[in-house]
Amino acid sequence: MVKTKQERDQWGSKLGFIIAAIGSAVGLGNIWRYPYVLYSNGGGAFLVPYFIALFTAGIPLMILEYGLGHKYKGSTPLAMARANKKWEWLGWWPSINSFIILTYYTLILSWAINYLYFSLTQAWGSDTDSFFFNDFIKRSSGPFVLNGIVWPVFIGITIIWLINWFVCYNGVSGGIEKINKVLLPTLVVIMIIIVIRGVTLPGSELGLNKLFTPDWSKVLDIKVWVSAYGQVFFSLSLAMGIMVTYSSYLPEKTDINNSAFITAFANSGFEFLAAIGVFAILGYMASSQGIALDEVATQSIGLAFVVFPKVFSVMGSLGVIFGVLFFACLVFAGITSSISLVESFSSAVIDKTGASRKKVVTLACLGGYIISIFYSTGAGLYYLDIIDQFINAYGIIVTGLLEAFIIGWLFGAYKIREHTNPISYYNVGRWWDVMIKLVTPAVLSYMVVQNLITEIGTPYGGYSIKAILIFGWGVILLGIAGSLILSRCPWKEGTILEISHDKGR
Repeated sequence: MVKTKQERDQWGSKLGFIIAAIGSAVGLGNIWRYPYVLYSNGGGAFLVPYFIALFTAGIPLMILEYGLGHKYKGSTPLAMARANKKWEWLGWWPSINSFIILTYYTLILSWAINYLYFSLTQAWGSDTDSFFFNDFIKRSSGPFVLNGIVWPVFIGITIIWLINWFVCYNGVSGGIEKINKVLLPTLVVIMIIIVIRGVTLPGSELGLNKLFTPDWSKVLDIKVWVSAYGQVFFSLSLAMGIMVTYSSYLPEKTDINNSAFITAFANSGFEFLAAIGVFAILGYMASSQGIALDEVATQSIGLAFVVFPKVFSVMGSLGVIFGVLFFACLVFAGITSSISLVESFSSAVIDKTGASRKKVVTLACLGGYIISIFYSTGAGLYYLDIIDQFINAYGIIVTGLLEAFIIGWLFGAYKIREHTNPISYYNVGRWWDVMIKLVTPAVLSYMVVQNLITEIGTPYGGYSIKAILIFGWGVILLGIAGSLILSRCPWKEGTILEISHDKGR
């Protein structure tokens, strides 16, 4: 075990850690992305590649990150530096990516907060598409046309950053653990209410039948398997520095392996729950309007802020209740994830500099808030769209690829396994080494290559080359450059980097 002169924060309990980890994993993507991915990739048949991806990549990589953070008792940069000093930069890259994601994640949460208020009066009216893009966010003509600050969006962003600051300012057990113990159970209860009422709506069976009826031909499509691995990878908050950081706050004797399984299964369970609720309601919409389900089934922003408000309007007075519950769900899910993003970056800076948590969290949130102001302009949606695409397609995937390769081949996957097994009820065998060394790198490499081929053929979203270079590749290069620069900075006095790689405990 690594010991330092300064005691590290700890979770109040193992349950608190698991709840916080689940809270980080359960985010907006569980609600608005997974249902459509399931629907468009073979319905019930998609569960085959999904669970294979979960067991061959998702859970193995989560065990790796839990084990890395727990073994070396540090944020991702410190953990990587203790494994080998020359790999420290790889610890900074996901931490920087988390900060970048946080700056635009607050924009989406701002929308959710505003729509939570709008749902009380269904202020979006009959044309929900025009209301969102023209009346609410006041979308400009392009990424280089700001059109000033959209004040309701700005206020929402301010609220979210204040919440992030307050929670992380109060520490791991006093802030992060406490709020997750409140928000996550509340989130689950709200989703259960939505599901129960949703499946009892007339026409809900239309949506559920379309969702779960298996199309077995899809299982033979390589794109479906890529979607499955992508969904598992992104939904578990992997390669973002979060799980390494969270596990570093665990006591010495903690069941690491089982914690990874519990987190993964809980996240999957919420995804399925959300899918049932979403498609039950979409089935009602399609049935009541006499239209095909394909016309209302969509994902991401369109589902949350265009389609669902239209559904709630059709429901009449019942739609007010559903609207409040749905957007409260988005807000709670987003807050638990945004807090973990703050902690991933802040913990790295605290470890590196030795500065107090209160100072680092305050400065990090202030800096992030200033950047987020640009997202509150009429061009905010464009920044969100481009940066999110490149961070996910290249920043996170490449980080995960390098993480698996370096730990698996250069450091030795068995060292992590020999650390986690003695303190875990369930021991992972050499199959885990194979997953980390071969399967995960192979899948992620394929995803990177495909993304590059697609990008070269057709620039993302039809944006100009200038916009792609500045907001896409520019952000990726910023993350890499930042990680290299920070890795060259000295660690705080007393930080122990050179330690023995013992075999377990």
